[in-house]
Amino acid sequence: MDATQTKDIYTEEFLINMGPQHPSTHGVLSLELTLDGETIVECTPHIGYLHRSMEKIAENRTYTQFIPFTDRLDYVASMNNNLGYVMVVEKLLKLEISERAKYIRVIIAELNRIASHLIAIGTFAQDLGAFATPLFYCFREREKIVEIFDQLCGNRLTYNYMRIGGVLTDFSRDIEEKIKKFIKYMRPKVDDYDWLLTYNAIFLARSKHIGVLSKEMAVNYSITGPNLRASGVKWDLRKDEPYLAYDKFEFDVPVGKNGDAWDRYKVRIEEIRQSLRIIEQAIEALPQGDVAVKVGRIHKPSPSETYFRTENPRGELGFYIVSDDSVYPYRLKIRSPSFSNLAVLPELVRGLKVADIVCVLGSFDILMGEIDR
Repeated sequence: MDATQTKDIYTEEFLINMGPQHPSTHGVLSLELTLDGETIVECTPHIGYLHRSMEKIAENRTYTQFIPFTDRLDYVASMNNNLGYVMVVEKLLKLEISERAKYIRVIIAELNRIASHLIAIGTFAQDLGAFATPLFYCFREREKIVEIFDQLCGNRLTYNYMRIGGVLTDFSRDIEEKIKKFIKYMRPKVDDYDWLLTYNAIFLARSKHIGVLSKEMAVNYSITGPNLRASGVKWDLRKDEPYLAYDKFEFDVPVGKNGDAWDRYKVRIEEIRQSLRIIEQAIEALPQGDVAVKVGRIHKPSPSETYFRTENPRGELGFYIVSDDSVYPYRLKIRSPSFSNLAVLPELVRGLKVADIVCVLGSFDILMGEIDR
């Protein structure tokens, strides 16, 4: 080749594995990244490391025996998973619960939503370099909710409080007072998070206009929950298909504008405020009555099928059950929100830098327990 001839420089794409033990993968997840330098050309998620065959297990357990298994789906929001499952069984059995049980379920579900969002916000901030302070603050507030749950059902993570026909135990006067104190305590703490993170220059630089999810793409990928609302779609089952007593409470549905990582964070911050509003209204108007309908532990519904979905902290959680006149479900299918939320990740990170995939993944708040189920 002539020395005066211009030489082209060729680069070669290469593969790296991010996970399954990488500290930023939010669970036992493996991301296979094709890179051109620091730029992401392709991202392929690999799941299944936590597969436990939950749906098949359900076919070999009675309807009541399967309740504790739902705690292990989204173990950060166990109460909400309990709730979705027992409500689909109640729909199958055509079972109506008391008003007091409905209000208690709403209070517990919203407390667990706050606890889940606190973990999402704290870990997201840590992913972006805020190493200790936000995460420790979030766990400090979450601890107060965990203490209430521990007093109610004797556990701190896999709570197992919901029952077919109601709840395990009634609220004591002490529990009611703790919940009221928590509402007053938590409101200024949310303002602290706003001051600490929301408009922090570094936080904005890392999250604004990163991982933008359009309305159209969010709908096409069946994204639900805060991630859908961050893209500007005002859809919340508590408003649009109200269940329990949600139609009796005043609250707003926060939405974002750009659908970027910052919007997904901001929507969760605002949802904590709205959950506090719901809890306050419910605890003040808590009706009297029994907390559980007297039903047996063995249920034998007639052959039929039913589906029910609830608004979980991570999106819509749906349970589909087919009964066949036996004490076991003939078929149970779980629609987990994190599965759809993870599916859109490759579309959003293409063309970004490696550091940005940590931000996008953290903003989606996925949980592998319900993806692999």
